[in-house]
Amino acid sequence: PKMAAGGAVPLRVCNQEIVRFDLEIKAAVQDIRDCPGPLSALTELNAAVKEKFQQLRSRLQELEQMAKEQDKESEKQALLMEVENHKKQMLSNQAAWRKANLACKIAIDNSEKDQLLQGRDTLRQRKTTKESLAESASNITESLMGISRMMSQQVQQSEETVQTLANSSRTILEANEEFKSMSGTIQLGRKLITKYNRRELTDKLLIFLALALFLATVLYILKKRLFPFL
Repeated sequence: PKMAAGGAVPLRVCNQEIVRFDLEIKAAVQDIRDCPGPLSALTELNAAVKEKFQQLRSRLQELEQMAKEQDKESEKQALLMEVENHKKQMLSNQAAWRKANLACKIAIDNSEKDQLLQGRDTLRQRKTTKESLAESASNITESLMGISRMMSQQVQQSEETVQTLANSSRTILEANEEFKSMSGTIQLGRKLITKYNRRELTDKLLIFLALALFLATVLYILKKRLFPFL
């Protein structure tokens, strides 16, 4: 039989590789199902799975050819049945592959939609933030303009106050000059009054002396006429 020494090892190796490819395909399908995206990552996973399926088909063809070459009908049928089971498993893996792709694409689409919505929300928030900043800037500008107007009014009031103080200072200086002039006049009047007081005292003394002389003269005349013998 052709499965003697020379054929047993290739058959066993072929079976091992078929099992290995099957497990690798199942793991890759699960990776596709769990793939978060983007589509480029999904494309790479699909390329790897496609290559595994090609390798699996090649091994199944080899196993089917080995089965056909068996001398014993029972072994031939057993190997063909095994090939048929592997093909069914491969078809099941292909169906799982398609479902995983569909689920992954839906998840990626939903994720992209969410990101798009988040982007719109972010743009809306940025727009709102810009509007808020613009409104805040406008309020700050109005406040600064109000402060500027108040400062301008204060400056104007300060200028008016300074002008008033300057006018008051000039008035005070003029009054001071008038007070100085009045002080000179008062001093002159005081000197005149003192002089007049002195002159009045002199006049009174002269009048008193003249009156005394007059009375003495009258008394002397009366004495001579009334008392000539004295």
